[in-house]
Amino acid sequence: MATTIKEVALKAKVSIATVSRVLNNDPRVAKETYKRILHIANQLNYKPNILARNFAKKKTNLIGLILPEIIDEFFTEIIKGVDEVLYQKGYYTIVASSHKYESLHDELMTFTNNGLISGLILLAPEFQPRLAGVLIKSSIPVVLINSDPVLKKFDRISLDNYEGAFKMTEHLITKKKYKKLAHITGPKANNDSELRRKGFVDACRKHRVKYSVVSGNFSKESGYANCKKLLTGKNAPKVIFAGNDMMAIGCYDYIRKAGLKIPEDIGVVGFDDIFVSQYLSPSLTTVRINIEDIGKQAADTLIQRINQEIDASSVTYKAASELIIRESC
Repeated sequence: MATTIKEVALKAKVSIATVSRVLNNDPRVAKETYKRILHIANQLNYKPNILARNFAKKKTNLIGLILPEIIDEFFTEIIKGVDEVLYQKGYYTIVASSHKYESLHDELMTFTNNGLISGLILLAPEFQPRLAGVLIKSSIPVVLINSDPVLKKFDRISLDNYEGAFKMTEHLITKKKYKKLAHITGPKANNDSELRRKGFVDACRKHRVKYSVVSGNFSKESGYANCKKLLTGKNAPKVIFAGNDMMAIGCYDYIRKAGLKIPEDIGVVGFDDIFVSQYLSPSLTTVRINIEDIGKQAADTLIQRINQEIDASSVTYKAASELIIRESC
């Protein structure tokens, strides 16, 4: 059974109130008493009930983080960055999945209506107008990881999707001399996906090369299925630009199954530069956006907003992109 604050107080021969003051760093407690109570609390392995303390103080050191899903390496890197910063600042992270937006409205209501959290970080590339109303009514600070410039009323971490995709496509055309390109998009209505598609298309049109676009959903399975569709159809491309690295991995799987070689028979590039990309064979050429840094910046911005250290009504931080040239094209 866990040690209680009453047991700590009994052993220290002080009141429960004094132990509580020590645990809350109250400067009124004498230094020797402070040290003695902390020593006894450690001896007894006392762990304060964080939720109880939060409700008693009418203040919480819990931060909500809602992601579309938690199975992809992209999302685990976001969690890592957020949690690292929040832990250093004395906050704890509660992570929830909106299951690809099916339950996002319910998740938001749960997080914002019960007073459990002090702030919220939300990754929602398919942000819907009705959700803004929920967040505005909640009055808690919110940071969005979202590329939609329409959402100016919230602090926002924006990804350099368009420029990253444009630069990669230009590299394929001007440096690698590809004349027939294909792009596998992410989900429809996803802002990140749409900006990557637009960057690809604009670069192809600028250089007047042949291109095709097929719809995926950012999963490895959709990369596999669309790669098969592209390579078995008429006018097969010479290089495939997958909208994220997971779909590029799906392309690798189909290309191997078809008995083809990368990049000799077909080039493949991706977007995100997830950790495994460098260890594929051949290693994947991709667009890098420092995913962990996005999580850190979101957490930093949220803490500044909670502490009222930001004067502007909203701020936007743009995570820059970088071409990572490897062996797959």
